[in-house]
Parts: sequence; C-alpha cells; structure tokens
Amino acid sequence: MELLPSPRATALAGNAALRGWNRARGLRSGAGFRLGAGLGGPQGRRRSPGTGGPVRCSSEAETRPRLAAARVVYGVAPAMGHNQESHPESHFRVPAIVTALQKMELTPKVRGDQIVELPTVKPASVDDLVHVHTRAYVLGLEKAMDKASEKGIIYIEGSGPTYATATTFQESLVAAGVGMALVDSVDASRITQNPPTAFALIRPPGHHAIPKGPMGFCVFGNIAIAARYAQRVHGLKRVFIIDFDVHHGNGTNDAFYDDPDIFFLSTHQDGSYPGTGKIDEIGVADGEGTTLNLPLPGGSGDIAMRTVFDEIIAPCAQRFKPDIILVSAGYDAHVLDPLASLQFTTGTYYALASNIKQLAEELCGGRCIFFLEGGYNLQSLSYSVADSFRAFLGEPSLASKFDDPAILYEEPLAKVKQAIQRAKHLHSL
Repeated sequence: MELLPSPRATALAGNAALRGWNRARGLRSGAGFRLGAGLGGPQGRRRSPGTGGPVRCSSEAETRPRLAAARVVYGVAPAMGHNQESHPESHFRVPAIVTALQKMELTPKVRGDQIVELPTVKPASVDDLVHVHTRAYVLGLEKAMDKASEKGIIYIEGSGPTYATATTFQESLVAAGVGMALVDSVDASRITQNPPTAFALIRPPGHHAIPKGPMGFCVFGNIAIAARYAQRVHGLKRVFIIDFDVHHGNGTNDAFYDDPDIFFLSTHQDGSYPGTGKIDEIGVADGEGTTLNLPLPGGSGDIAMRTVFDEIIAPCAQRFKPDIILVSAGYDAHVLDPLASLQFTTGTYYALASNIKQLAEELCGGRCIFFLEGGYNLQSLSYSVADSFRAFLGEPSLASKFDDPAILYEEPLAKVKQAIQRAKHLHSL
C-alpha cells in the first residue's frame, strides 16, 4: 500500500520545517552548520585534515554531569548542503523531526536534564572510516568534492540514486561523528543505574553503503563505523545491530558477514531494494549464524512486527549477550511512506523503541543507540521519531493522534508465520 502525499503538500511541509529549523538554530552557513573551534571527545579524536570544526560549540564539561540524569541523549547532523531538488532523501528530513520534537515539547529547553542534546560533535576522521570502508573509496570521495563544487551536484553510484554536492564529504563525516560521540556518551553513563537511550538524528543515512562505495542514498556506514568504534575504543566487543528499515541493510550486512562478535539482524520487505537479505543469508566462516535476515511479505504491519520482536529479535539478543545494542531506525516501513508497501504505524515504532530499550536494559546495562536511516514522508517520519522519544522516556504513546486505522488492511499473517518459522529453524531458536 503506497499513500504518497501530493508534491505540493510535501514541499509545503518541507519548507515549513526548514523555516522552523532556521529560526530555531540561527544557521548562518550555506551548509547548515555553525562551524567553530570546539572541544574533542575523551581521546581528543576525530579531526580530519580539511574537514572543518564541530557542528556546534559548547563546553563538553557542561554536558557530562547532565548525562547522569538524562533519559534521552541525541545528536543532530542535518546535512543541509547535501540535497537534490525533489529527491526523497532531502535536507528537509532532519529539520522536520526537530520541529516535531519542539512542538511536542521533547527538547532540553522544556525537559531540562531529562533530555540532552550533544552540544559539540567533531567529524569522524578518515582513519575512523577505514575500519569499515576502503581508504581508496574514502579518499576518492574527498577528491570528488572538487568536481561536485564545479558542477553543483554529481552522481557517485554509477547509474544509482546516490548523489553528492560540494558539502557531502564534510557532512557525511559529521554524521558518522555524531554516532561515535553518542557511543562515548552512552558508555560514559554506564556507571548510572538508568543510562540514557541515544538517537543519532543524522543524514546522509548509512546502512546501504558498502565497504567499497556508496549505495542507495547512503554515503558512509554510520552504524557500522560506530560499531567498530565501540569495539576498539570502549571495549564493547559484542555488538547487536537491529535494522528495521523497510529495505535490507546490505552495507552493514556485508561489513560484518564473517564477524562472530557483531550480530546483524534485519527485517525488511521481501523483494524490495536492493534485492539482498534473503532468509538463508546467515553469515560465513566464523560469522556463520550471526547474520539473521527476515524478509517480510508486503502488507506486514503492527501484528507482524510485534510477533517478530517476541519470537526472533528478543531470543536472538538474549542468546548473543551483547555489550551494546545499535539500531538502524528506518521509518520507511510506515504505511504512509511512498517508497515501500509495509503498513507499520506510529504505534508500531513506539512499541519497537520501547521493547528495544527494555531489551538493552536487561542485557547490556541500557547501552542502546538509534541511528536514523530511511523515512520519506515528513509527517509520518517526524511523528514516529517523536513517539520513539516518548517510548525512551517511558511516557504513553500519542500515536492515536496521528494513526488512521481506516487506511490499514488485513496483514498476510500466514506468510509472516512461515517466514518466522523458517528463520527460527535456520537459527535454532
């Protein structure tokens, strides 16, 4: 089921979001950042030559004491210069989310220390990226910025849909840097009994980006880079990655396909882009069994996903015993999203956020970070992310104010059950 809002309605919503973002942030640069000197992370890391300074300037010492009381910590990297007109992965996406958080009073201004926004984020360095991507790809993309600056926009995936502007390399480093900074924040809070859940509100997204290049709107594998960073800097060896984007996270899949210490679990629409993620793709060599792909039939929705969580996600995580849980949070499985035909609702995403948070509390001291991936209807995206924040806070869902049950149709539950049983058999669940 594909319910695409009219181009005029989408454009108006996007323009309103951008105006709200500009008012709230007081942006002064064409790229949408206020770049400055800032402070580094705990290791003085992540300044790459020629990449500029942090997103926002503030004292890191101000933030650390607040983390002890925080229930949610988030970082924002909107990549305002990385944009192509009429492209679904546009620079309207993150501002729409931030505007929704403001309207629903889910910001530090209203909530005080309960919600913390990272004030200073440095870009990832080339050395950070090459733990996932080839150095040739990373340096080649940096070099291509001259061509992008000359032409305004270039395509970096051959005939594929991934574009670049003059700011894409810099802004992609910032996006990856937000994820790494949130790993720092979550791990710094391990001494508390109730550590915050984190959310990287970033773009470009990352889960399609393969080690050798970009793919499917994605430039660098943000969640994969954060996973490697968690391992090598914080000693969080066992990483459990949940990907509930409507499309298979093939880049993350490929990065860890033979790694026994990183469990990658993807639910996605069967037959959707990029055509990977078959149910019998379970990893190779030492990593056999630590990749679980569950393609869901078109029309799967709330009942299907709640069943998948109970019968697949939770048992896998419990058996794996992770040190941290990372989530590729794609909101394009929503029934209103134009790029697929599942029928998740805002309520589905609230339940996922609540259940995953609880799973992290039970298994790994609450260490859990969500990474924004897809989601291209600005309203369903922003409302669903905001309701995820409410789940993190332990507050009731407001999904009933947005969801319309009348547009839903019967889920193919017999096919869903078959897929679940097949996955359980392959993984001895």
